[in-house]
Amino acid sequence: MNPILLTALLPAAGALLMLLPPLRRVALQLLLLIAVATFGVSIGLTVVTPATAVIYFGLGFGENYFVFDATAQLFTSLINLVFLGVAAYMLTHARPDGHRGFGHRFAGYALGFMAAANLAVLSNHLLMAWAFVEATTLFAVPLIAHDRTGEAWRASWRYLLLSTVGLSLTFLGFVCLERSVEITSQHEGLSFFLDQFDLASRDSQNFAHKLGILLILFGYGTKLGLAPMYSWLPDTYDTARPPVTTLLAAVQFNIAFVALFRVLQTFGASDQELIRGVLTAMGLASMVVSAINIVATRNYKRIIAFASINHAGAIALGLGVGGSAIYGALLYAVSNALIKAVLFLTAGEIEEHFGTKRTDEVDGLLTEMPFSGIFLMFGTFALLGFAPFGSFVGELVMMGGMIEAGQTILFSALCLILLIVFVATGRSMFPMIWATPARPRPPRVRRRPRAQGPVPAAAFHPRHLHADAPQRPAAPGRSQPRRPAMTTRSRPPPRLASALSAHSPGGLP
Repeated sequence: MNPILLTALLPAAGALLMLLPPLRRVALQLLLLIAVATFGVSIGLTVVTPATAVIYFGLGFGENYFVFDATAQLFTSLINLVFLGVAAYMLTHARPDGHRGFGHRFAGYALGFMAAANLAVLSNHLLMAWAFVEATTLFAVPLIAHDRTGEAWRASWRYLLLSTVGLSLTFLGFVCLERSVEITSQHEGLSFFLDQFDLASRDSQNFAHKLGILLILFGYGTKLGLAPMYSWLPDTYDTARPPVTTLLAAVQFNIAFVALFRVLQTFGASDQELIRGVLTAMGLASMVVSAINIVATRNYKRIIAFASINHAGAIALGLGVGGSAIYGALLYAVSNALIKAVLFLTAGEIEEHFGTKRTDEVDGLLTEMPFSGIFLMFGTFALLGFAPFGSFVGELVMMGGMIEAGQTILFSALCLILLIVFVATGRSMFPMIWATPARPRPPRVRRRPRAQGPVPAAAFHPRHLHADAPQRPAAPGRSQPRRPAMTTRSRPPPRLASALSAHSPGGLP
């Protein structure tokens, strides 16, 4: 057995251990331990393996079902680094309260998620990679819906529905490719192993073949959050807890990117024009949609989510243009995985501290939360493509590739959209970091989980309903709001009592 399979076997074993009740108390410690070991294995084998080496191995039932090449080296190290950061975040932010056991549940599902993610990156079989991407979807759904609120249920169902539809279209595309080979050649069937999959030399350029490529691009594009089936992404990223959002944005996004990249490596030469047209259209539409929503929204988590759609669109443009722009897309994907991990975890800290997601209700981060303010500041710089971050270099390489390919109109459109995103994001995010608080803040009250049992009828008594109601200040020129009438047991002030007794025959009782 190849040692690289430990990156999947260790999380899988940890997920099974989470089923044992005695280990649930140390679930987060075990999660961090497995994350450290998994990252150590991945980075160690990446260092000792030459970048040009291509190693095929199996899991006891085949010798070439998995591959450890340059793409696998890069992305196994990347996703396990992100997972290590998420595990450390969970351990340092553990809550011994009534959050319905989120710690051990997260550990179990996240370990299963990472086992499937590592196997998806290492897969040498297109259908096997598709199956592991779908497995990460199934592990993510319970984490999104963990809070069991109406918003969480809606976000999880929309995520499951659109992700499953997208991956179903991808599977249907593979079926169309199989059928196209059966029609136009004497081969018994199509081998979906990457090292044996060479359709460029086969005469299968028929309608079924082109339909299959189109469905595969559209299906994996849905998983990346590309237009038109992107609506699951902002709702899910906004609703899910920060560690869950980080796994979706920085891990699942990249394994879907690897699956799409493997397809492009196989079909890029034979279907260049079709792939360029589809990816360019989806990428440009995604960037336009994200720019419009970034201008309109005042929710900082949604701003980061729509920026993720913008980055997915830019990556799609780079892959569609081809040539040197592909290297820029790879660098852009790696850089943005780290950026989104930092930003979503920081956004969770800010939301917990201020109790709001609105950008106009958060200010003075560098004063009130120095570390979170610094992380948000540098994360926003990287998000917007400031030098010397990797996103800046990736954008330059992709733009250079567009100029080399003669795509001047596409280059101009990309520059215009990036300018709009830069202004809109900076207008909303920078005041959160540098603006001084306009007024003293009231003591922060930590939000508690919503009660699960029935509410007693006595809670609806008017005395309870108005006891804690805040008194709104009167507008200039208006009298103060009338206070509730006195009860029969309360007495008026002495001076008022004497005045009333002088004008009433019986006096006051």
